[in-house]
Amino acid sequence: MAIFKRRHLRKVLSGDKTQTRRSHKYTWTIGKTYCIRDRWFSKAQGHIIVTRKFRQRLSDVSLEDVQKEGFSSLEEFKQEWIKLHGSWNPEQIVTAYEFKLTDSKQLRRGSPP
Repeated sequence: MAIFKRRHLRKVLSGDKTQTRRSHKYTWTIGKTYCIRDRWFSKAQGHIIVTRKFRQRLSDVSLEDVQKEGFSSLEEFKQEWIKLHGSWNPEQIVTAYEFKLTDSKQLRRGSPP
């Protein structure tokens, strides 16, 4: 399961967000499909498949990364990070995940995503 804030979940479902950064120790697996939700016990809103995983410092986040996160500028991304995590530490190492939205009907039929 992958939890996103509601505003981020909308970006995932619209295709505007194809990357996310996580600072917690729980990791996602490349090639695995996860249901996406805005709360722990809410109904799944869709599914994503993780296509890439890498670690990086927040200071190394590029404009391309920011756009994949669904933001138009690094400053906009920083402000959202601060809103979610309380502070911006450019030396903090996070795990970045790239993913694509999948068709949950395909998954039920057993077809490849």
